[in-house]
Amino acid sequence: MSATNVQRTLIVFKPDAVQRGLVGEILTRFERVGLKIIGTKMIAPDREHYYKHYEEIGHVITRRGEETFNSVLDLMNEGPVIAMVLEGVEAVELVRKLVGSTEPKSSAPGTIRGDYSHMSYRYADDTKKGIPNLIHASGDLSDAEQEIPHWFSEAELYDYSALNEKFTR
Repeated sequence: MSATNVQRTLIVFKPDAVQRGLVGEILTRFERVGLKIIGTKMIAPDREHYYKHYEEIGHVITRRGEETFNSVLDLMNEGPVIAMVLEGVEAVELVRKLVGSTEPKSSAPGTIRGDYSHMSYRYADDTKKGIPNLIHASGDLSDAEQEIPHWFSEAELYDYSALNEKFTR
């Protein structure tokens, strides 16, 4: 594979993953498939930061409406999050496959959301709550390229050789 297939992607462990103590267990899944952590931090972003992430980049209001957007922000403000940048061969698609569908109810067993969460869009809409689906993962390469500099400066990202890379280059 060419180096052009090596990608970076953003993941954010949401407050429910942090509060449930699942970060290490979930992170292990990414490391086991050969993804490399090149940046990490725990933060409690403000509403403006989340607005840029969820609307200017993710278009949640545009796609799902302001009520859904506000529910998402309420959920995200329930505690700190852990943001990470992962790097690896076709990392964006690989992470999305490991994470599963945005709606936990629709996520297949074996995916992170399929194994650790279960809520449906319908229940969330009926109760006017955000969906505790544990983790955000960049939707595609374009999203990743916008999200990473929104969450991390270049100085917070590290270039180093991981042991498994000698087998993929």
